[in-house]
Amino acid sequence: MKYFVASGEDRRLTAEARQALPGSFIELSDGFTHYELRGPEDGDIVVMAGGLTIPLFYWDSLASELHGRGLRTLTCSAYGRGYSDRVRSRYDETLFARQLAELTQRLGLTERPLHLVGTSMGALVAMTYAAQYPSSVATLTIVGPAGLTKPRLASPHRLLRNDWLAGFVARRRGRQILHGHLGHNVRDPELGAELTEMVLDAFRFEGSLYAVFDTLQHLPVAGRDDLFRRTGALSIPTLLLWGDRDEVTPMAHFETARNLLKPQRHHVIAECGHMAPFERPRDVADQIAPFVAARAERFDS
Repeated sequence: MKYFVASGEDRRLTAEARQALPGSFIELSDGFTHYELRGPEDGDIVVMAGGLTIPLFYWDSLASELHGRGLRTLTCSAYGRGYSDRVRSRYDETLFARQLAELTQRLGLTERPLHLVGTSMGALVAMTYAAQYPSSVATLTIVGPAGLTKPRLASPHRLLRNDWLAGFVARRRGRQILHGHLGHNVRDPELGAELTEMVLDAFRFEGSLYAVFDTLQHLPVAGRDDLFRRTGALSIPTLLLWGDRDEVTPMAHFETARNLLKPQRHHVIAECGHMAPFERPRDVADQIAPFVAARAERFDS
């Protein structure tokens, strides 16, 4: 799909623009990444990989909960999201996994294995990273993962493999499709409004819709059973979390995920939609913190 700038994208991520933005920036091989490394300096590090549209601010409440439990967090916006660069490259899980690998290496966080959290599309990225760097992952937490629906001949993702069609749809209906996607993510209207404002603010930067639609073309979010199965065979301690009211990655796939991932622990969060880390950060932290602590104790002993 040819790079394009959509209507409403009236800002550019220049060096001058970055100076006025919160957080930290680092230049990696594919471009600048926006990140935040926060929490107790002696805490075990939890690295978070987000979904299709979300910036790093999505993780703020969960990060604060984890800090209160003695953990340090590394959050970042994937390329094309938040304030990270809109790269003119193939947006696939290889790109996003490379971003995480380079970021942790450049920040000097690879001396000890990390605790990796992935949600929705970010779960596929986290599993790809774990497969490439299994010795660097102490635990893996998967939340409402994409990838377990069955591929369909007439699915939107298949249709978007056509470059001309993908570009046409993105330019004409991209923002409308984005609004619809965000509307299904959380159950609480106030949180939904907060999420939409957070995402759309960053979508004023040129290349944002291009990045999302190129990702839809090149990062399959259906028929990924083999990735789940390979992850389950890595022997990395895994925690599986799911919201019981998830309308994006429905609970119907929960048992399939359990069978393929073979997690050491699993938990369903009641009255929760697709974005559990954003909707129910305390409940998610209550699951992650003891899981990480148990693994850290084994690592230190």
